[in-house]
Amino acid sequence: MLIVEDEPLMAEAIRRNYATGELAYYRCSAPDDHTVTDLMRVAGKRWTVEEAFQTSTGLTGLDQHQVRTWTSWHRWTILVMLARAFLAVTTAAQRCTEHPNPSLIRLSVNEFRRLFISLILIPQHTTRTVLDWSLWRRRHQQRARQCHQNRRSPPQ
Repeated sequence: MLIVEDEPLMAEAIRRNYATGELAYYRCSAPDDHTVTDLMRVAGKRWTVEEAFQTSTGLTGLDQHQVRTWTSWHRWTILVMLARAFLAVTTAAQRCTEHPNPSLIRLSVNEFRRLFISLILIPQHTTRTVLDWSLWRRRHQQRARQCHQNRRSPPQ
């Protein structure tokens, strides 16, 4: 990481992605009581925020609102963020109580959303059918993950 300090309040940095070689450029500004290290740490969090917005767009419908006024957009965004937080917290709580099974992937937020809709919001099948289907999907995804890792690992 290359860091250039222009002024006491401004820092610029260039970061290289080790996997792709892609360069990311940052220009940060903050009050005097923050260090350049703090600014770079916060700049690195940008990817986490962008990923959360991307998953919220597809997962909870962030992009399904027709903006007419600031108030309606604000309310819709808050509801989407609450729905995303509910899914994330509930999935994390379930992961803590779940016994690790090497033949299944861990419960994901997407899978929990699918189960929540299938079991609570729009129950069209029996609970046993929905849970069996979920186990099959997680087992299949674990096999796909193992095959992918085996394919990408260097030959021995």
